[in-house]
Amino acid sequence: MRNLLFLFIFCFSVSITAQELNATVVVNAQQTGNENLQQFKTLEKQLKEFISSTKWSDRSVTAQERINCNFVINISEYSGNNYKATLQVQSSRPVFGSSYTTPAYNINDKDFTFEYIEFQSLIYNPTQYASNLISVLAFHIHMVLGMDADSFKPEGGDAYFKQAQNIVNFSQQENYAGWKLADGLQSRFALIDNLLSPTFKAFRTVMYDYHRLGLDTMGDNQKDAKNQIAKALVLFNDMNRRRPNSYLLRVFFDAKAEEIEQIFSDGPSVDIANLIDTLNKVAPIHSSKWRNIKI
Repeated sequence: MRNLLFLFIFCFSVSITAQELNATVVVNAQQTGNENLQQFKTLEKQLKEFISSTKWSDRSVTAQERINCNFVINISEYSGNNYKATLQVQSSRPVFGSSYTTPAYNINDKDFTFEYIEFQSLIYNPTQYASNLISVLAFHIHMVLGMDADSFKPEGGDAYFKQAQNIVNFSQQENYAGWKLADGLQSRFALIDNLLSPTFKAFRTVMYDYHRLGLDTMGDNQKDAKNQIAKALVLFNDMNRRRPNSYLLRVFFDAKAEEIEQIFSDGPSVDIANLIDTLNKVAPIHSSKWRNIKI
């Protein structure tokens, strides 16, 4: 009996202290022509363990609350311990009352070079720089956590986004691309700077309204939920007038364009005239999808 009680307590404690992410990691080195080298397999295994075992915040979560996310590293070149790659990061979140999961973050970071020695220790310190490999991953992990939190609570991702900004600040000391203002409008610097700027405040409002007031209410009243989603998306109009074609809008619609097309091409009819006008203005690159919306 005591053994059973101990086992119950142990399992319960593991559940409430589970890490925040349920992550898959893929290291694809096909472009190098040497994709079967052991060092790539070791890197993949180490990164999986690093992401899954690191405690990224003070928040306690159950295993069911873990965020599903994918990290795909496509290595194009390597020389010794130096690697050139791109990093695709995707995350999703469950929709209340359904088995459906909605994409929350989808980004392709093309400024990803790093040093790696096989079996080196991978340790994240939230207050200091360790390596570009760790900094880039930690930055996007905090973006995943922040986007997820914003979708459940108004500006719920503040702590995560501010830590992402801290990572940008202490990573600027090294000579790697993506961390500085001079690195352009689609850098890690630009992404977090925009996200925390009052100019783009509507973005975070949309994240909450779209998910919590829209998608999460689909099971109660699909027509009302669609109207809420349309109302949320129209908020992008003012933001786009101030800063047309912003990186934040691209990040949002890279994750959401296909879903928006599906939502408004099925189910009960709602007035979409203003919505279509907004979508064509703020995300013209997806105009072929907007043309498919018929209801």
